[in-house]
Amino acid sequence: MWRARWGQQAGSYTWGRGLGSAARYTRGHRGGEHQVPCTSQEHELGHQNRVQRTDRRAPLKRSRILRMALTGASSASEEADADSRNKPFLLRALQIALVVSLYWVTSISMVFLNKYLLDSPSLQLDTPIFVTFYQCLVTSLLCKGLSTLATCCPGTVDFPTLNLDLKVARSVLPLSVVFIGMISFNNLCLKYVGVAFYNVGRSLTTVFNVLLSYVLLKQTTSFYALLTCGIIIGGFWLGIDQEGAEGTLSLVGTVFGVLASLCVSLNAIYTKKVLPAVDNSIWRLTFYNNVNACVLFLPLMVLLGELRALLDFAYLDSAHFWVMMTLGGLFGFAIGYVTGLQIKFTSPLTHNVSGTAKACAQTVLAVLYYEETKSFLWWTSNLMVLGGSSAYTWVRGWEMQKTQEDPSSKEGEKSAVGV
Repeated sequence: MWRARWGQQAGSYTWGRGLGSAARYTRGHRGGEHQVPCTSQEHELGHQNRVQRTDRRAPLKRSRILRMALTGASSASEEADADSRNKPFLLRALQIALVVSLYWVTSISMVFLNKYLLDSPSLQLDTPIFVTFYQCLVTSLLCKGLSTLATCCPGTVDFPTLNLDLKVARSVLPLSVVFIGMISFNNLCLKYVGVAFYNVGRSLTTVFNVLLSYVLLKQTTSFYALLTCGIIIGGFWLGIDQEGAEGTLSLVGTVFGVLASLCVSLNAIYTKKVLPAVDNSIWRLTFYNNVNACVLFLPLMVLLGELRALLDFAYLDSAHFWVMMTLGGLFGFAIGYVTGLQIKFTSPLTHNVSGTAKACAQTVLAVLYYEETKSFLWWTSNLMVLGGSSAYTWVRGWEMQKTQEDPSSKEGEKSAVGV
């Protein structure tokens, strides 16, 4: 359950608290007038261009100029590349392996832990909104704690100063409503469906990206990208069919999964529009989103009767229960950091590949852990969803690269078959 409490951003790409889901990127004008979902390749190329422009503007110290001259670099980005290449291969390979492993362990552990909190026969805690509220509370406190540490001990941690401003909180509120829907529907989906089916149940995010891009932004999509979306939809329907054939289908959980996918897409599209209100800081946006969520969840818990259910909960005074709840909040906060770390040490495209492989491993682990038996067609549905998502990322990246190399091809895309 990706979560921007569950959110993270570097530059102009954003990702949500979607467990087992790949990062979602957005691009657009700084004012947020034209928000267009884009691929990791588009973000990477755009980021390189911004770095090059920054290099031309920023004055360089004499020591840095000498270092660039010695390494043969013509810009700061080339200097960084040279530093990376100068590292021993085994050291770089070990760093990448450790970062990818950290991402896998954090993401998979969070899914299984949330499943335990939401639908454990031993706990019997039927308060999914409270679980989500508590995780948002932990994230808010962590953000404030790191901000205080950065202020009191400069250099200890790089974190922006966070002071709650009601005017900013109100400007972020519309996005916070989408954010609440995203994390709540994610948790509700996980409560009613098995971990093995969780990825398939929330697999329509890419499809909603295409639809919303056309409906809201009037952006067309190429035939090949539409073809990959068709593969994802086919895998989704085949997965539902096979879950029904095995008697494990939850229509409620599936509906929550579809709604979660819709909210993830809306969150990715509108995040860029709200960022200027928080000085383009993803950590400030994370803080305000989670603070707003904590406030809005309180009346929801009252209306749904979760406060009374919580008071009647048998393990309310159990230290083990609160440790697990707090650990879930820590994982939710950490997933954003390790996602950014993985992109830093590899690339956005490699991150998507790693996310797909992680989702596959998560499905296999869930089947083994819960001792389930799945049919050949059930496994086929998972492969269709994962393969279609990976193919969409590759196609969009290829199209972006082609446009960069030949700008005239962009005009030809407008006349191509698309939505």
